[in-house]
Amino acid sequence: MKVIELHESVTASNDRDAEALREEMKRRGTLLINLMSSPGSGKTTLLAQTIRDLQGECSGDAGNRRTNDKLKIAVLEADIDSDVDARRMDRLGAKTIQVHTDGMCHMDAGMTARGLDELGYEGIDLAFLENVGNLICPAEFDTGAGRNVMILSVPEGDDKPLKYPLMFQTSDALVISKIDALPYFDFDMDACVQRAKALHPAIQIFPVSAKTGEGMAAWEEWLRNAVHSWKSGV
Repeated sequence: MKVIELHESVTASNDRDAEALREEMKRRGTLLINLMSSPGSGKTTLLAQTIRDLQGECSGDAGNRRTNDKLKIAVLEADIDSDVDARRMDRLGAKTIQVHTDGMCHMDAGMTARGLDELGYEGIDLAFLENVGNLICPAEFDTGAGRNVMILSVPEGDDKPLKYPLMFQTSDALVISKIDALPYFDFDMDACVQRAKALHPAIQIFPVSAKTGEGMAAWEEWLRNAVHSWKSGV
């Protein structure tokens, strides 16, 4: 596993860089998923279980999950410092690289492209960018990803669409994590879904628990279908 230091892109047009990266990823047949969330949402735990399942090693509610159609997966871990999460992904067998953002609270397209080049993603079906944890800056910068996914945990509350609307507007999918904790928190699932849909009517919503496996099958099927569509040029 490699660790590299990245700084904010010096390129003036991030949108141009993002489009160029998407075209390159499309040409190579690799779908990049930009995972965004606040710290403590369970993003790394969800990613770890997703990788296990998509690579064929199921746990939890294994009987309700597909274990065929194994995907070759890579992970780009973005943090201000440390390599704890990257080491965890590396142990799962996913090709992994840790990038340090030198204090930046987000990844942009130039930074993402350099990280992917260092990673080397030839032959990879699905690459995850685990973006820096916060609900503001990552939503403002196009990373060049093919799909944007936001993770919101039950303990964070159902009012986040009201407080951070751009994050929901820019996400193709919303994963509501830690639903096993619903009995212990005042979280209104219907209200959260309605608020998210009001901001982005086409957003796909997946309530899941990486701990028990509930809801994981639907989320992972969405990822498989997204990879298939990406490779098919849809």
